Amino acid sequence: AAASRVFAFRDVRWAPDPVLEPSAAVRTPQPVPLVIDNGSFQTRAGWAAPDPSVPAEPLLRFRSLAARSRGARGGAGAETQVGNDLGSPEPLRWLLRSPFDRNVSVQLELQELLLDHVFQRLGVASQGCVDHPIVLTEAVCNPLYSRQMMSELLFECYQVPKVSYGVDSLYSFYHNRKQNWPCSGLVISSGYQCTHILPVLDGRLDAKNCKRINLGGCQAAVYLQRLLQLKYPGHFAAITLSRMEEILHEHSYIAEDYIEELQKWRSPDYYENNVHKMQLPFSNKLLGSTLTSEEKQERRQQQLRRLQELNARRREEKLQLDQERLDRLLYIQELLEDGQMDQFHKALVELNMDSAEELQSYINKLSLSIEQTKQKILQAEVNIEVDVVDSKPETPDLDPLGSEQSLEDVESINEFEPLFAEEQPEVEKPVAAVQPVFNLAEYHQLFLGTERIRAPEIVFQPSLIGEDQAGIAETMQYVLERYPKEQQTILVQNVFLTGGNTMYPGLKARVQKELLEMRPFQSSFQVHLASSPVLDAWYGARDWAVEYMTREEGWITRKDYEEKGGEYLKEHCASNVYVPIRLPKQAPRTTEALAPSRALASSTGNPCEQA
Repeated sequence: AAASRVFAFRDVRWAPDPVLEPSAAVRTPQPVPLVIDNGSFQTRAGWAAPDPSVPAEPLLRFRSLAARSRGARGGAGAETQVGNDLGSPEPLRWLLRSPFDRNVSVQLELQELLLDHVFQRLGVASQGCVDHPIVLTEAVCNPLYSRQMMSELLFECYQVPKVSYGVDSLYSFYHNRKQNWPCSGLVISSGYQCTHILPVLDGRLDAKNCKRINLGGCQAAVYLQRLLQLKYPGHFAAITLSRMEEILHEHSYIAEDYIEELQKWRSPDYYENNVHKMQLPFSNKLLGSTLTSEEKQERRQQQLRRLQELNARRREEKLQLDQERLDRLLYIQELLEDGQMDQFHKALVELNMDSAEELQSYINKLSLSIEQTKQKILQAEVNIEVDVVDSKPETPDLDPLGSEQSLEDVESINEFEPLFAEEQPEVEKPVAAVQPVFNLAEYHQLFLGTERIRAPEIVFQPSLIGEDQAGIAETMQYVLERYPKEQQTILVQNVFLTGGNTMYPGLKARVQKELLEMRPFQSSFQVHLASSPVLDAWYGARDWAVEYMTREEGWITRKDYEEKGGEYLKEHCASNVYVPIRLPKQAPRTTEALAPSRALASSTGNPCEQA
C-alpha cells in the first residue's frame, strides 16, 4: 500500500503542433467561423462548421506563452517560439512572456504571435488576409482599450470580415444549458489568474453586480512551490512550477471543512493512509560506494593513461611550435650569410634582438630544447609500452617521464592531483561493501500531506497567502445580497461552476456547504458543475457560432468597426455589456460671459494699430 502511494513526476514535454490541412467543408459554400478561446493559461482553436466531417472539438491547444531566444553568436538571428513549440517551459522560465495581465490581453505584439501561430497551424490558406469570421473570447467587463486594440489587430492586420466577442464562462453556461434549466443563474468561474462571480438574469449578464477575486490556479501553484521549497530546501531547484501544476491537477482536493480536515491530518494513521509521495528523479550511483580493489586499480590505470596521453599531446604541440620558430631563425641567419644586411636588420628589429650573437644564442637554446623534447617523447613511448606489457598491481608510478621534466609537465600533473588524492599507498583492508546510511530514493521524495488541501484553499481563504480579499463564499454572499429575496431564490437554483480551477475533487460539496450556511432555513438551491470545465467555453462558442452563423446579431462587421470604433461591441446572450465612451460636452459660452471680454477688447483698442 505504501508503494502504491509513490507517484513519479511525468514531466511531459510538449509536442510541436503540426500544420493541419483543413477539409473542403471549411471553405464551401462559404468560409465557416474560426473559434478561438483566448485564455490566459491555454489557447484553444478550431472550426465551427455544421458539416459532420469537420471535427467539433478544438484542433489546437497550447499554452499562451512565447519566448524569444537571443540567437547564436555565429550570426543566427533571434528565434521566437510559441506554445507547444517551446517543448518545456522550465529551461526558458525567465524568457517566457505572456500577452496577458491577469486575464486581460494587453501585449498586442505577443497576441499577434499567438494568432499567427493559430492561423498557420490550422492551415488558413487565404492570401494576405484571414477570410473566416472570428469568434473570440475576452475577459469579463473587458476594458474598452483592450477590445479596441484587439479589433484593430483583427481588422487592420488580418483583414477579417467580421468578429464576435464573448465571455468564456458565459459560453460554458450556454453550452451546459438543458431543457429544464432556468435562463438565470449564478456563474462561479475560476481560471488561471482570476475567479469571477457572475449573476445571469433572464439569459443576460448583470455586469453591475459582477465581482472578481484576483486569485486562481497560478497563485495556488506559486503558494505550493513556496511551501515545498521551505519544507525541502535540499531540493529547491527540483521543485518547479510545472511540477507544482501537476500536483495541483492530480493530487490536490478541496476540503469540505478546512479546520476539521486539518484535525484529521494530525492523526498518524490518517497521515500514513493519505499521504502522497512524489518521487523526484535521482541517480543510484554514489561516489566511492562499492568499488572493489580491482575496480580501483583499473580506475587508476585509466587516469594514468589519460595523463600520459595529455602530456604527450602537449609535448608534440610544443615541439611543432619550437620547430617552426627555429626554421624562422635559421632563415634569418641565412640572410646574414648571403649578405642581405637590410633584410637581416629589419628581421632582427621584428624579433626585438640587437645583434647576430644574440640570434645565435637563441638558436642554440631552441635547438637544445627541441632535442630534449624529442628525448622525452621517446622515453614516454617506451614507458607506455612497458606499462602495457607489464602492468603492476602496485601503486602506479606518477613520474613515468623521467626526472628531467619541464615546468609545464609538473603543472599538468598538479592539475590531476585531485584524481589521485584518495589513492594513497596504504595497505588495503578487506572491508565489506559500503551500504548507504539512508534510503536514497526516499530522500528524493516529496511527502504531500496538508499541502494537498492548503494550496487550493486560497480561493476560499485568500488570507493564507496574505491577500486582503474576500473568498468565494463571502463574495458570493455579497453578490446575492444585492438582489431582493425573490431574485436571490432564482439565482441559487442554478449555481454553475466552470473553469479549469474548479476541477478539484470536493469543490462542489464545499460550495453546497457554504450555500447551506448562508441561505435561510429549509430553502433550496442547486449546484451544477460543467461537463468539461476546461473545454466547455470553446464548445459553447462553437455552438453559438453555428447557430448564429447566418444572422447579424452579435457580429461586428468591418463597416461597424470603421463607423463606431474598435471598442464597439454587439451584445448577445454570452457577451459583455457594451458601455460606450461618453465624452463630456463643453458648455457653450453665454452672452453674459462674452460681454466683459468684448468691453475689455474695446477699451484696449486694436492691437495691430497699437503696434
